[in-house]
Amino acid sequence: MSDFPVFPSGFEFGAATSAYQIEGATKEDGRGPSIWDTFSRRSGAVSDGSSGETACGHYHRHREDVALLAELGVSHYRFSVAWPRIQPSGSGPVNTRGLDFYARLVDDLLEAGVKPVLTLYHWDLPQPLEDAGGWRSRDTAERFSEYTALVAARLGDRVPRWITLNEPSCSAFLGYGNGEHAPGASEGTPALAAAHHLLVGHGLAMGALRAAGVQEAGIALNLDQVDPATPDPADVAAALRAETQRNLMWTDPLLKGCYAAAEADTWGELIERQDFRRDGDLALVSAPMDFLGLNYYTPSTVRAAPWREPDPARRTAMDNRFEGVARPGVRHTAMGWPVVPDALRRLLTSLGDRYGALLPPLHITENGSAEHDAPAADGTVHDAERIAYLESHLRAASEALAEGVDLRGYTAWSLLDNFEWAHGYTKRFGLVHVDYETEARTPKDSYHWYKAAIAASRNRAG
Repeated sequence: MSDFPVFPSGFEFGAATSAYQIEGATKEDGRGPSIWDTFSRRSGAVSDGSSGETACGHYHRHREDVALLAELGVSHYRFSVAWPRIQPSGSGPVNTRGLDFYARLVDDLLEAGVKPVLTLYHWDLPQPLEDAGGWRSRDTAERFSEYTALVAARLGDRVPRWITLNEPSCSAFLGYGNGEHAPGASEGTPALAAAHHLLVGHGLAMGALRAAGVQEAGIALNLDQVDPATPDPADVAAALRAETQRNLMWTDPLLKGCYAAAEADTWGELIERQDFRRDGDLALVSAPMDFLGLNYYTPSTVRAAPWREPDPARRTAMDNRFEGVARPGVRHTAMGWPVVPDALRRLLTSLGDRYGALLPPLHITENGSAEHDAPAADGTVHDAERIAYLESHLRAASEALAEGVDLRGYTAWSLLDNFEWAHGYTKRFGLVHVDYETEARTPKDSYHWYKAAIAASRNRAG
């Protein structure tokens, strides 16, 4: 621990979860169905045939989890609100019982000395809104603004930091582009419309949060450090298409108020039909944020590839003439993701290089690794590989700070092992092991390491 990187005084350390992944209780207290409830019932959609119906039981055990956070010593806890708990149909009056749960959670966090960081949308769209078009429809963005106002009216005086959307790229492209995530659609221009309406929803939600007088508001993007496989111009162009899909189509509208320059090369005929874009949208989307959240796990290396679907009418928004290539010589996590900590430093510094004074302060809102950890005979969970991952990425964040990046905080994913979307319960990211049959929590070695690391950093900074 003696060589743990020093962070400046006031730097925040936290842990994160999301509603559908941990809460369970999907049919209790008036909660309506979400797209993930529906998607999980589809044969083959989730690798182990599971769903978030029970998950970690956080809905009934949240005080136990708050105690784990307090013992960990984090400054903040990032969680999400389940829209179907607040508005089961996606519109109309608030379901008081659902909002009461989050009010209790916030009160318990504040009493424990842990700052609540609230994410409004972490992928669990109310199913009735999907039935009406989902994020392909501009109406969903309008409904999202109304939902935001309801939550902010109840919690805005006690939650200091708000995140509108988590990883809209996944919502748009894994949900509507290749069908890997809910709602399981594989579409072209409609997926691009979904991406745009997510941005519009963010802009409308920012307006609702400003009207409610919240202290800080922003968005969490899963940005990617993309490298071309070779210096060949074709691979360099492919890397730009990948960066456009994963980064620039989000950051350019949000920070510069313009659409990504390479979008025509990235999507071809799919982007030519832009009737979903309206005058004034860019001004709405680019309203100033107090921070930009960055979710980072692994970089990607890509090379040029032909259109997978020659017919533009059948091409999806994920068919962009690039493909990933392996990165040999580095460790890979249980997700098969290469571990390259310096890619995080490069990504952080490149944002400043690209956007300069337009870039708000940064928060790492997710970072962590799935590993092959399991309880030992004595019940302890030894996860040295996760500790190595966290240490190396915290060091990369510290190096970015030393290079002038305005980075304010780091949030580990995840507090708990949980329902890992299309992977079900087969992948474990948690600092705390969860026995899914008993819901028993067991802090892993990485939990104790992170606790000591936080304390060491604070002591040195102080």
